Amino acid sequence: MKNLSPSSDIHHTPFQSARRVVLETIDSAIAALATPQHGVVTREQLLALGLTDGAILYRTRIGRLHRLYRGVYAVGHYPVSPLAHAMAAVLACGAGAALSHGSAATLWGVTAHWRSPLEVTAGSARRRPQLHLHRSSTLTSRDITVHFGITVTSPARTLLDIAERLGDVALARAVNDLRHARFLWLADLAELLARHPQTRTTNRLRKFLAHPERAPTRSELEDAFLRFLERYGLPEPIINTRVAGHEVDVLFPAHRLVVELDGYDFHDGREQFEIDRDRDADLLTAGIATVRVTSERVKLKPAREAARLHAILASRAPGG
Repeated sequence: MKNLSPSSDIHHTPFQSARRVVLETIDSAIAALATPQHGVVTREQLLALGLTDGAILYRTRIGRLHRLYRGVYAVGHYPVSPLAHAMAAVLACGAGAALSHGSAATLWGVTAHWRSPLEVTAGSARRRPQLHLHRSSTLTSRDITVHFGITVTSPARTLLDIAERLGDVALARAVNDLRHARFLWLADLAELLARHPQTRTTNRLRKFLAHPERAPTRSELEDAFLRFLERYGLPEPIINTRVAGHEVDVLFPAHRLVVELDGYDFHDGREQFEIDRDRDADLLTAGIATVRVTSERVKLKPAREAARLHAILASRAPGG
């Protein structure tokens, strides 16, 4: 006797076969819609594909759809990706909504961890108990963009929204990390601040516009060293530039002096030790001296370090 597969068409009437094809076509359309949206769809999108509320409910019951928020569903399985949850949060708040504040900072890479509840800025969305919903009368289309397929506040606007939560060190790091990643341009920050009145928050951000020629720093140690120079009246340097074929931390070009900033987390290991000394020798061959400054000396003995650096710069002053 011939074995028959449970899925063989011989078990289905023409109507059942046609219905199965229709369902498979709809499910394929749902999957295609969800793919660029991190596996998430809205009720309105499903209705636009031809599903009814009954069909949506049926799919939630059999596990093809998983309700994340009212009117927002994950397709196929409950999502584990934070990007899917971020997408769902924005879709749940309707047109004009954008991931914002701390959640936007995480999406842009300013902070490392996703925190609950997710934060969204929306104009007229209904209250969502699972979300931290912000209202804003100043958010415009210039302040909204798309990153990883998710509608989000721009890097500049995100900084404005989170600045009050950050101390000076953390804010400087956020600005410089965004610049290093080429997500933030100082012109964008200047344009945003021009649209907002002067407050303590905007003034804290405006100070980053004071030296547009300065490259973004790469670490908290570099941020601390720049504050140290300003505090003790030392000259303005060039940071993170190339000299004699090497990238250096700090350059005082008129004095032909390089300062390398050494912290316990940097320049460690035998190989790096040799590379650093080889670079120092190359720079000295080119007539450029190197001084190594540690984070501990800047932090614990700043006056002594400043006096020594003043003396070194004076000894190498042009015409001296």
